[in-house]
Amino acid sequence: MATEKSAAPKEVPGKSFTLTDNQTGKSVTLPVLDGTVGPSVIDVRNLYAETGHFTFDPSFTATGSCKSRLTYIDGEEGVLMHRGYTIEELADKSDFLEVAFLLLYGDLPSAAEKKKFEKDITYHTMVHEQLHLFYRGFRRDAHPMAIMCGVVAALSAFYHDSLDIWDPRQREISAHRLIAKIPTLAAMTYKYSLGQPFMYPRNDLSFSENFLYMCFGVPAEPYKVNPILAEAIDKIFILHADHEQNASTSTVRLAGSSQANPFACVASGIACLWGPSHGGANQEVLEMLAQIGSKDRIPEFIARAKNKDDPFRLMGFGHRVYKNFDPRANVLKKYADEVLEELGVDDPLLEIAMELEKIALQDEYFIQRKLFPNVDFYSGIILKAMGFPTSMFTVLFAVARTVGWISQWKEMIEEPNLRIGRPRQLYTGPVQRPYVPIEKRG
Repeated sequence: MATEKSAAPKEVPGKSFTLTDNQTGKSVTLPVLDGTVGPSVIDVRNLYAETGHFTFDPSFTATGSCKSRLTYIDGEEGVLMHRGYTIEELADKSDFLEVAFLLLYGDLPSAAEKKKFEKDITYHTMVHEQLHLFYRGFRRDAHPMAIMCGVVAALSAFYHDSLDIWDPRQREISAHRLIAKIPTLAAMTYKYSLGQPFMYPRNDLSFSENFLYMCFGVPAEPYKVNPILAEAIDKIFILHADHEQNASTSTVRLAGSSQANPFACVASGIACLWGPSHGGANQEVLEMLAQIGSKDRIPEFIARAKNKDDPFRLMGFGHRVYKNFDPRANVLKKYADEVLEELGVDDPLLEIAMELEKIALQDEYFIQRKLFPNVDFYSGIILKAMGFPTSMFTVLFAVARTVGWISQWKEMIEEPNLRIGRPRQLYTGPVQRPYVPIEKRG
């Protein structure tokens, strides 16, 4: 399997930005760089050396932190692509492990490559038996993400043979181990919360089938994986596999720039994903539905959502990045309908969700503002219908996003000029003050 190198960005001929310091009159010309698609960027790497100034961009919303060949997003047009393939086509024609291979290696696998990759992942799904003991140290009511932060970081204590980040083979083994073992750890986390025995992975099941088996199977009776549910969870994994330089991915890259091992880096990504502003959106959808409570209260909450002076917001509608529509939601709506039909779930919250969806797709207020249901709306519905508690929703997000994190980490480590990340700041604290002995302080 060839390792794809990231191409150098191209300087845009004849285009640059000149900045002038009004106090000193000193000017600096900054080159403009082009990627293969998307906005050009102003290269400010030499700005401080030439002017003594930094740029100021809180939350880094206008700053390109790296160059990458993995994922491209056009939020205005509702486009998401991995390695040049649209998310709609990948979700329609690929399974999760094929998308994982694409993200890791740059191209879709041949039949032989896919077979080998599936075998490599399958035979890494078991975890060291002593890891089971870690779970006993957590309270039964511990949040699943708290447990995941601990047990994923602990993987580095068990797999010393793949911690050399400069060895390409060890990097690959670590990537395979993370993709394979995190679903096992996630299922163990769920079982621990229930007080049920852990279910060992089975090599005769697909990636998504195996995950459902480990979550919902019990030793007392055979568990038959429902193919409709397995396909739906596989699509959820595909749709959450990578999403460019979001908060958790940027956290993984920043941790990785210090040359930390990949298990620690992915654990840092899980910790960041835990934040409700990032990975908790589908959980917030279910909490909103519970707040609404019944279908006859929907008009009241719709009115509140339209009132700009009311703090209530409809969760799962619109998206920070996608200003038109979320391309992942269009894919997942179909599977939400199929899962609900297959399971025939009689759940008031799901009835509220379906009524909200109907209103949002027909109401001019939502249409004009492009507040369409997003991927979190539909994934929350599917996961609840399957029987997952809301506390597990972000864990499942982590299972899917692991392949994106490790692919981004791998791409960064393979850059020839890797440097530790070191953002700067605009200091607004006090200037130097004399130290006053404690007996003289007022």
